[in-house]
Amino acid sequence: TYDVFDEDRYFEPSEGSFPVNLKGVRVGVTICEDIWTEDFLPRALYGKSPVERLVERGAELLLNLSASPFTLGKPERRLQMLAAVARTHRVPIAYCNAVGGNDQLVFDGHSMLLGSDGRPRMLLPGFQESLCCADPSSAPLTSLPAPLPQNESESLFEALVLGVRDYFAKCGFRSAVLGLSGGIDSAVVAAIAAAALGPQNVLGVTMPSRFSSPGSVSDSEQLARTLGISFLNIPIERSFEAFRLQMSEHFAGLPENETEENMQPRLRGMTLMALSNKFGHLVLSTGNKSELAVGYCTLYGDMCGGLAVISDVPKTRIYALARWINREREIIPWATIDKPPSAELKPDQRDQDTLPPYDQLDAILQSYVEEQRSPEEIIAQGFPAETVHWVIRRVVLNEYKRAQAAPGLKVTSRAFGLGRKMPIAQRYRP
Repeated sequence: TYDVFDEDRYFEPSEGSFPVNLKGVRVGVTICEDIWTEDFLPRALYGKSPVERLVERGAELLLNLSASPFTLGKPERRLQMLAAVARTHRVPIAYCNAVGGNDQLVFDGHSMLLGSDGRPRMLLPGFQESLCCADPSSAPLTSLPAPLPQNESESLFEALVLGVRDYFAKCGFRSAVLGLSGGIDSAVVAAIAAAALGPQNVLGVTMPSRFSSPGSVSDSEQLARTLGISFLNIPIERSFEAFRLQMSEHFAGLPENETEENMQPRLRGMTLMALSNKFGHLVLSTGNKSELAVGYCTLYGDMCGGLAVISDVPKTRIYALARWINREREIIPWATIDKPPSAELKPDQRDQDTLPPYDQLDAILQSYVEEQRSPEEIIAQGFPAETVHWVIRRVVLNEYKRAQAAPGLKVTSRAFGLGRKMPIAQRYRP
């Protein structure tokens, strides 16, 4: 019971572990982390290893039945761990992992058969169901074949596609709608949705205001055309002006600030929800992990939706993912990738006017959120103390926003979701 795992709520350990006889072979059946060793886990799970017990009692083959959720780098890590267990105990291992998306978790498969020497006899592909017969006594594979991820962005893309596809299938939705801002986040989400659902089942909507650049509309239109998804242009300028007029008496004498800025994403959110209600689409929110961490997002605006596709993907990885999507041809307009990111809620706005550079922000967030390092440890890594304290304070203060966010797909070791439970009302300041 840690992170996203809740076994203690539902299960009790068995009183003993004994091999079962299957057609003359003594098979030691283990469940998921029964087979993980201390070297690969944050803490020891048991007083005595279940694998050791089974091998001591004569197991000739270990069968591991897993629902091991995907995180970046985990398929390779599993292979290393299982190879070490097989070599240590001199027993072959058949590792069978679940495939599919369940709420915030994605199960990537990558099942495998290892010989008693720890070398692979069979590796099944990731992110798809497969069936294969193999012999643990056969000759080992001479090289690792394609089923293991060859590129981090490829692995990330496949995980997000599977997560979206299964979320829709299991929740009974067939089509998606999302806002297209001309920015890189919404472009990447649109590409993932098109791959997961088919372009015919995705609607992209650009909703310009007076602060939207011409490129935000043209880049959105080009993206929709390239992906083959449906496209609508619904300006929010008239509704924005009407709402400002409605509030003008109450705001008389007060300067315009983020109040007026946030009216725009909230009007866009209402537009997407209207399309969702009328046509049965599920709204995809397009905020990334960097924004969600420090609250650079608007409640009931760009945060509205039924699934937050990239909420566990930092901005720097979004750029890498966009370039991977464009590896063979231009799908996401290069203008979208190359231009400075901006919310376009006021004149000449840039993300970096408010936030630290994304490479610095993401590194600090990884240390604090994923690695759970203290401010002092992060500062000792060479980051400016003022920046570190600003970032961490923003993370703490914006728990209330994340508590109201759509469920997001988990792809890192610690996401803002099931595995990270922090209080909203608190007085501590790290």
